[in-house]
Amino acid sequence: MTLFKKPVSVKGTLLVLLLPAGIGLMALAWLVHGLLLDRMAREFVESRLKDEVAFLEHQIRESGGRIDTLQTGDYFQEVFHHSFAIQSPDRTLISPESWTPLLMPLLESGPDGATQVDSRGSGDSPSSILAYRESFQVGDTPIVVIVSEDLGALKRSQAELHAWTAIVSILLIVLLVAVIWLGITLSMRPVVTLKAALKRLQDGEISRIAVQAPEEFQPLVQQLNQLLDSLDQRLERSRDALANLSHSVKTPIAATRQILEDTSRPLDAPIRHEMATRLGDIDKQLEAEMRRSRFAGPQAGKSAYPVKQARDLLWMLGRLYPEKSFELSSELMEERRWPLEEHDLNEVLGNLLDNAGKWSEKTVELSLLEEDGRMIMRVEDDGPGVHSESLSSLGGRGLRLDEQTPGHGLGLAIVREITERYGGTLTFDTGARGGLRALVDIPWT
Repeated sequence: MTLFKKPVSVKGTLLVLLLPAGIGLMALAWLVHGLLLDRMAREFVESRLKDEVAFLEHQIRESGGRIDTLQTGDYFQEVFHHSFAIQSPDRTLISPESWTPLLMPLLESGPDGATQVDSRGSGDSPSSILAYRESFQVGDTPIVVIVSEDLGALKRSQAELHAWTAIVSILLIVLLVAVIWLGITLSMRPVVTLKAALKRLQDGEISRIAVQAPEEFQPLVQQLNQLLDSLDQRLERSRDALANLSHSVKTPIAATRQILEDTSRPLDAPIRHEMATRLGDIDKQLEAEMRRSRFAGPQAGKSAYPVKQARDLLWMLGRLYPEKSFELSSELMEERRWPLEEHDLNEVLGNLLDNAGKWSEKTVELSLLEEDGRMIMRVEDDGPGVHSESLSSLGGRGLRLDEQTPGHGLGLAIVREITERYGGTLTFDTGARGGLRALVDIPWT
């Protein structure tokens, strides 16, 4: 059985953590205050007693050791508010006399300096005193002086001050609870606003979340909006795919139907070849649109291992083009991840490498690197290359059946489309080997 139930809300969790911590710290401060107060009070009283002993010693020396001439008694108690005892060989003075049982043993024998004396107390004598004893000589006359203070009265004053400190501490704890509650309520207000925005989004009143969230919630809002963008893009791609299919397969189907419905013509070899060509066009169009529909685009929590996937693709293309060499150049670690969906990365690298493999003479080189927070993929071959005036048209948008012939066609268009969905760019130029060099540059999101 669990002793503590896990809080079901952030507010409850914060209260469970902060409130006991605040109370504990306040209690610790109160205890430390009591210890410091007792120590400081004792040191202060001891310092005063030492000064008063020095004053009495000065008076006795001025009188030549004649303690009967000292102005003590009521004067000393009224001015210094302390009790005293003075002893010489021929006389002993103790004021007030009720302190005699406490001070007499110190006069007869005791160490010099501060000493605490405790007793059960009788009559007007206190139960605990702090006394400062000093012994000296005036000429040949030994003198002992003691000045003392009632610790009971001091402790009562300390207890009163400590009690007021406890009351103030309790008030501060109440104030702390109110401040914590107010702080948590104000801090959780953006969550309430975000919850309301999600409800409006669910009801179809808004299409994106546009709340002024604090810095801690900005990544959450951005990821939610990015997810909504991804869903809209997928819906738009599905609609485009259906429109493309509807437009592209309509003519081949109509031609095939016309041939089948024309009973006056026999199905000879040329007609069968024409029907197979039409059906092949339909199959190619379906395959192209299916490939486009699998593009994911940026997605939270999705990542790929570029080096590993590149090695796998190079191995596969090496078997497809055994007479050509596929090389990888990269300083990335094998376990390095890029925030790209695995299928998207495979499509980009696979299409670029396949295109380079078709046109290269002997060598295809793939480079993977990171520069200034950007992911860069560069594919270069040693083939005939492309005329400079035609470089800008490579990977152009729009699906045409002739794009699927060997060379720069549908594959490059797919690479450009995926790259743009990640906010990157696809550029072409002439490489150092004289062939085509394709450069994919995607910002790190």
